[in-house]
Amino acid sequence: MGLYDRDYTQSGSRQQYYGAPQMRFNLPKLTPVVKWLLISNLSIFLAGVFIPPLGRLLEDWFAVDAGTWFTTLQPWRILSYQFLHSRGWIWHVFVNMLGLFFLGPTLERHWGSRKFLPFYLLCGAAGGVLFLILARAGFLSRDIPMIGASGAILGLLSACAILFPQFIIFVFIFPVPIRVAAIVFGFAFFLIVATRSGDNVGGHAAHLAGMAVGAAYVLFGHRVGHLKLKVRAGSWQKKIQDERTLQIEVDRILAKVHQSGLHSLTGKEKRILKKATQEEVRRNRIK
Repeated sequence: MGLYDRDYTQSGSRQQYYGAPQMRFNLPKLTPVVKWLLISNLSIFLAGVFIPPLGRLLEDWFAVDAGTWFTTLQPWRILSYQFLHSRGWIWHVFVNMLGLFFLGPTLERHWGSRKFLPFYLLCGAAGGVLFLILARAGFLSRDIPMIGASGAILGLLSACAILFPQFIIFVFIFPVPIRVAAIVFGFAFFLIVATRSGDNVGGHAAHLAGMAVGAAYVLFGHRVGHLKLKVRAGSWQKKIQDERTLQIEVDRILAKVHQSGLHSLTGKEKRILKKATQEEVRRNRIK
């Protein structure tokens, strides 16, 4: 999977070349999380290839496995399966890591590492969860565990298709606009899963889930952020209002003490004064 970045998004005389949009081939500079993910995936793959017993052990304990309820409900598998790839088919890890290499750095630079890594793992986890649901429901076979980062990589594809529509990717040897590729892949995966055709229906279900979560994250994630800000703002306003109410009540109680003495206070009023004193001590410690 190669990646073109069209220059019509930039200013200057390079925008056109003989009247047509100029395009250049970009080899992205690796970003920290993408580099870590590439090293992790390739290291685990090579370890499994050169030490077959270790490879089998990793798949037994870390693949998504719907064979029994015991393995289905082991939560670490929906994350760990993303770092395992078929030891007998190098194309599996090669294509996934190629997609990560070309698509990942753009998103990580756009969002930052702290946002990119949860997004990547979330897309992959969505694929694992959907696989388990469909397998336990009898729609997919429970006999073959699922491994691979494809769900996460397809999540990157759908996110980039929305955020960076100027990108051109290579599908085999053909340059294709990234949005066209995302739509075609998504539709193909949907048909395969819906008709249960082919030998890798579970894997394609993971692809579809990863793409859906990736697109939803980009399209609706900002709304969740706005909702969190509103909730925090509402909590802050409530806190300020509570402090004002407490101060008004403290002022009333202190005036009562001045007029009638401390013995005139009720049990509730004494608790209010104690609470106000504790809040004042806490604020002083923070300062």
